[in-house]
Amino acid sequence: MKNWREFTVKVRILGDPVLRKKAQPVTDFAQVRAILEEFKMTMYAEDGVGLAAPQVGISLRFFGMDDGSGFKMIVNPEIIEHSDEKELGEEGCLSIPGVFADVWRYKWVRVRYQDEHGVYHEELLEGYPARIFQHEYDHLDGVLFIDHLDTKTRTALAQQLKKIMEERSKEMMK
Repeated sequence: MKNWREFTVKVRILGDPVLRKKAQPVTDFAQVRAILEEFKMTMYAEDGVGLAAPQVGISLRFFGMDDGSGFKMIVNPEIIEHSDEKELGEEGCLSIPGVFADVWRYKWVRVRYQDEHGVYHEELLEGYPARIFQHEYDHLDGVLFIDHLDTKTRTALAQQLKKIMEERSKEMMK
């Protein structure tokens, strides 16, 4: 069997405009199914627990996630209810390599979404699965986890973020 990394696509890095766009709803589920395996392999090859379509240059409302219970494709998601309480937890992002910070997220979220076949699902997610869902959901609205950080933390990370963006610019010039 071929190395599974051969079946992956390039993850977009901080500074890429697609990461800041509001993604459009999916209407063609065959399109999602056509890239599902490549999308999933990209997430696993990068050691991710989630990957949103904008992170691979697709401005559509879907993401994949694996909270330890297996890969799930989430299409046209909505957060329909959430806890009043939030909890702090460390997050990183495949689009911001090497940067980790504590982010406040709702303790639980009730979500509605479609799978890759267009079938609707509703779930109550708590803890780690809720955190992954909220992080990936943010990507669909052009929001990155660093946008949730307080000024002091963002200032502390400024040099690291600047370096990532400079490296991305050099890559684009090639």
